[in-house]
Amino acid sequence: MAFSKSHICQCLSRISTLRRDSPVTITGNRRINGEDFAAGVAALARGLSEELGVGEGDVVAIAALNSDWYLELLLAIAYVGGIAAPLNYRWSFEEARYAMELVGPTVLVVDESCYVWSLELQNYKNTKLQSLTSHVFLGDPSSSLSNYLNMVTTNTIKCLLDGPQAYDYRWSPKGIAMIIFTSGTTGRPKGVAISHTSLIVQSLAKIATVGYGDDDVYLHTAPLCHIGGISTCLAMLMVGACHVFLPKFEARSAVQAIEQYHITSLITVPTMVADLLSTLREERRWTGGESVKKILSGGGGLSNELLKGASHVFPNAKIVSAYGMTEACSSLTFMTNRDPTVQNPRKSLGTIPTIDIDPTPDMKGTLVGKPAPHIELRISVNDNGEDHAGVGRILTRGPHVMTGYWGQIPAEASDSGEGGWLDTGDIGWMDGCGDLWLVGRSKGRIKSGGENVYPEEVQNT
Repeated sequence: MAFSKSHICQCLSRISTLRRDSPVTITGNRRINGEDFAAGVAALARGLSEELGVGEGDVVAIAALNSDWYLELLLAIAYVGGIAAPLNYRWSFEEARYAMELVGPTVLVVDESCYVWSLELQNYKNTKLQSLTSHVFLGDPSSSLSNYLNMVTTNTIKCLLDGPQAYDYRWSPKGIAMIIFTSGTTGRPKGVAISHTSLIVQSLAKIATVGYGDDDVYLHTAPLCHIGGISTCLAMLMVGACHVFLPKFEARSAVQAIEQYHITSLITVPTMVADLLSTLREERRWTGGESVKKILSGGGGLSNELLKGASHVFPNAKIVSAYGMTEACSSLTFMTNRDPTVQNPRKSLGTIPTIDIDPTPDMKGTLVGKPAPHIELRISVNDNGEDHAGVGRILTRGPHVMTGYWGQIPAEASDSGEGGWLDTGDIGWMDGCGDLWLVGRSKGRIKSGGENVYPEEVQNT
């Protein structure tokens, strides 16, 4: 009966057959087909278990840039019932050390971008990290590092399997698959425990809303240490798409990859769109954007100028914006900003639709769309938790919500009120069409003359 539960490795059997002879990952000159990718995950999983002793509930920290090896490792950790804890490669060593002290990993996996973190921890005994027993290099180190590093590699610990793979994966306690770090509003990393179920239902929401399919060629522009990059990656795995990896986003490299691999889908944030448009102004005859059919944008709404520019360089793309947070396993709401297949596109973002409540001066903000199918949203207007029409705290409930903050007691970890509602920390309101309008952060609220004022409103005036 255990196999009736959600597990992110349940996509492997489909990938191994659907893309048996076609690439499922492309990283530079390295192309891996579906059959070999699934076998590689299983072999690495066995190596983690037999060579390093990783078992159910053990945490494996990862500090690396995007690659097919990174994706293989994420799935292998989950395969043996472990919990992956991706670290942000942009962090300082002190920030990374704090995050590891918080989650207590048994293994740290690094690549060339972060190998010095491993050396620091090996050279100086850290009494708060006594759980850390193994240091592993992701993939194969360059020749300049191979004789310098004193650690095994993920490729050397792989244990090849005899005969067909049965996909006998396991679960961690409480079904946690990953710990994703977010600084939130406190400034220090918090470990958000995300379950297999949350990751799968979020992936299904993206598949249904954006329209991902097995004919997609997906460019990894977001880091795999970020919930947006992870959830979209898993959605693409579930549909059996092809993954093209860049170590990290750089506009020139992204433009070249889009044209070279005929990319059909990517995710962005407004700054990425701005960088792409700036780079493409120098490309007078660039036509690579015609292959792109789906763009999912997060991290803030696209301005009309950016939307217009993106529509020009990606003329065939459906452009969808999403509002969400790490604690909700990525996207809460989606809104289609542009769909070239629809003759009557939605009105501009600044247009307030007809509503069945009396608007007040406080009812401003940014339209962020409708909730995904599995998501409940609620507006709590006052501190007593009472709901009525108006601007208030945005709460959410559903299978997408985190199991809690790692290392905190349940009452603190949930950030929820009665009924399992998660307080997003944002302020907004719902209109009569079921759309959510985002006003600002609750912790940024200022009382002025008896009225609530939000920094976002001041900035936009």
